[in-house]
Amino acid sequence: MVAIGLKALPSRRSGIWNLIEDNLMGEEGNSYKPSRKKKGLHRKAKKESFGFDADNSNKNVTGRGADCSGKARKSWKHKNASEPQTSVVRKQVDPDLAKYFAEISNLFESNDVDLEERSVLCRNALEETRGKELELATDYIISHTLQTLLEGCDVDHLCSFLRGCAKVFPAIAMDRSGSHVAETALKSLATHLQDEQAHSIVEETIKMICKAIVANPVDVICNCYGSHVLRSLLCLCRGAPLDSSEFHRAKPSAILAERLNLTASRSDKNALPQTYPVFSELSKFLISGILRCSRKDIRTLQTDQYSSLVLQTALKLLVEDDQELLQIIPILLGCRKENVVEGNFVEITIVRGLLDLMKETAYSHLMEVILEVAPQSLYNEMFTKVFRNSLFELSSNHCANFVVQALVSHSRDQDQMALIWEELGGKFKELLEMGRSGVIAALIAASQRLHSHERKCCDALAAAVSSTNESPRGIVQRILFLESYFNCGDKSNWNWPNSVRMHVIGSLILQAVFKFPSEFIQPYVTSITSMEADHVFEAAKDAGGARVIEAFLGSKVSAKQKHRLVLKLRGHFGELSTHSSGSFTVERCFTAGSSSLRETIASELLAVRSELSKTKQGPHLIRKLDIDGFAARPDQWRLKQSSKQLTYKEFYATFGSGDSRSSQKDSFLADSSKLTLNSKGIKNMRKEIDNCLDSAALSGLKRRQERAEKQSEKYAKHAMADDISRGKNKNKNKNNEVSFEDTEASSKGAEKAAKPFLSTTGMVKKRHRKDKPSKASKKLKT
Repeated sequence: MVAIGLKALPSRRSGIWNLIEDNLMGEEGNSYKPSRKKKGLHRKAKKESFGFDADNSNKNVTGRGADCSGKARKSWKHKNASEPQTSVVRKQVDPDLAKYFAEISNLFESNDVDLEERSVLCRNALEETRGKELELATDYIISHTLQTLLEGCDVDHLCSFLRGCAKVFPAIAMDRSGSHVAETALKSLATHLQDEQAHSIVEETIKMICKAIVANPVDVICNCYGSHVLRSLLCLCRGAPLDSSEFHRAKPSAILAERLNLTASRSDKNALPQTYPVFSELSKFLISGILRCSRKDIRTLQTDQYSSLVLQTALKLLVEDDQELLQIIPILLGCRKENVVEGNFVEITIVRGLLDLMKETAYSHLMEVILEVAPQSLYNEMFTKVFRNSLFELSSNHCANFVVQALVSHSRDQDQMALIWEELGGKFKELLEMGRSGVIAALIAASQRLHSHERKCCDALAAAVSSTNESPRGIVQRILFLESYFNCGDKSNWNWPNSVRMHVIGSLILQAVFKFPSEFIQPYVTSITSMEADHVFEAAKDAGGARVIEAFLGSKVSAKQKHRLVLKLRGHFGELSTHSSGSFTVERCFTAGSSSLRETIASELLAVRSELSKTKQGPHLIRKLDIDGFAARPDQWRLKQSSKQLTYKEFYATFGSGDSRSSQKDSFLADSSKLTLNSKGIKNMRKEIDNCLDSAALSGLKRRQERAEKQSEKYAKHAMADDISRGKNKNKNKNNEVSFEDTEASSKGAEKAAKPFLSTTGMVKKRHRKDKPSKASKKLKT
């Protein structure tokens, strides 16, 4: 069965016409996809907000919400009434055509159409849309079918459809249903770009769409649906994946990770991921055309939430294209294009207006991205002309403080860090009282990254949560509960709160603090090691608190100080291991523990083994700590742990710094913070040593059995030929040898396993053979 045209399909479902009549033009206000309630963009100042991004929910904008049509209508108020506008009249869909598409929908749902018939059906149906694209694409019911057709058609008919509706494409993109059709068409274009022969026709089609948008871009860019389609079009032009959130609006957690040095910034990456061919000229034409035609309405683009999202996407896609960014960013700052020259990108006359704009929600988001992608020369000029002497003013604002966080996080050198410290270094307490802990977190992370003002940052933070003559015992506890502490009227009588979740940014600040050299953080070390055992246990059960404990155990402080904290968890390791976050803490304590403490942890986990095995993280923990081996063969388990301890000590003595080579009684095995190798190499080396020691234990037992069998056969043969007394003496000597080997083989297994890593002199053995070196030796060389 192959569809030929509009009248080729007889009616197959009774009552279908009633359904179409009920829905035709009557459901334009209802989205056909389940939509989430749109989260507001406004960053409201909250008294209880002390987070890095206290209004995280307000930072995410999907560009497509259930109530965003009202917002879109507001954005049209900027239009100049004197400008001639081409009105687009949406006609009602012809009843026969509506019935035809309903029958096509029934065919697709019935799954009675094979691949060849489906292709012909898509081609014929799209031919029927000529001249009626706007009516069909914006119809609530038919738009579903049209999406299916665009997904299944070939590139020629897809491009033919888009070229036919190019003049009305902005109107389709701004419609609730039509925007879905437009995005489906763009995604289909992207898939066809895998065929090199289709590049020219696709490029020509995109060019026609771009020209239609550039003719009157403000309505599209300020519309909640149109802005989303426009972002997808920009991604298509730059070869980026259309469904990637990285180019639409990064998650607050991703922004937080970048600002705290937990992951590389997008601007620091060598290149953005490119899935499809890049139409650079088209993207530049589209972006420059939008800005050129919108220069009179630049204030609207700066403050509108949907246009801000489009401009953010455009800037992210142009990262590393400094020439283009130097042309675009000054326009977004409000500069006159004719005055933009090297060394004078920012006009002094616009500075006050920029500071006020950064207190607006939409522009604060845009400025964060500008600071992220700005070329160094422009960033330096903005830092000097716009932000200098205004950092505390901006940090006090509930929107602009996010801009300050971005500025600090992307500071380029120690001189800039010195200027930032000059304005904010003495304001730690005021910032924390206002709930601007995110600014403090960004400042500490920048201090670590640039190796500037590290001790001063630690001292200022400690002073902000304690008085001058007060003991440092309460520093860590107060930072863990920043909100509770600064909301307390009588801070001198503040105590550890019960059943209160620990502050997210406070825990992140402490994690960053414990990365500093040990001589800078002694007050924090004193505080965390002085915590009561019950408080340490509560912290280990909290997701943020557990991370702080793990950061302390991985810090550069002495093993003795770490031991003091871990001992306070004794008796709680079993219960802690069943918690999703606490299980990581137990593993870190086991890795960092002495032999006796490891045995204690294994004993407590063995008592809750059945319950632990039912948790998500339990099987890994049981396998990692070899709880089954401890239960079955405790003596061999102890010997294996001792062998690992010996191997680790020799490894750290060889590759660690001078401080780590000094012998310490009952030293921790995981005091790897003093090593000169990077943490990833240490982790891989530890894993490799563990694997070798595990295999050595199994192979040692196998070798002993084989050796005993061979020796018994050899003794029997010699007894037949040799003298009886001689044979007895010989057998006696050899029996003694076997006994000696059996008793010593288990202890020598670890030494043999460690030979590839260590020599008797503590240095790596050089390979004289011409064969390929092992992976272990490669890692040691690096």
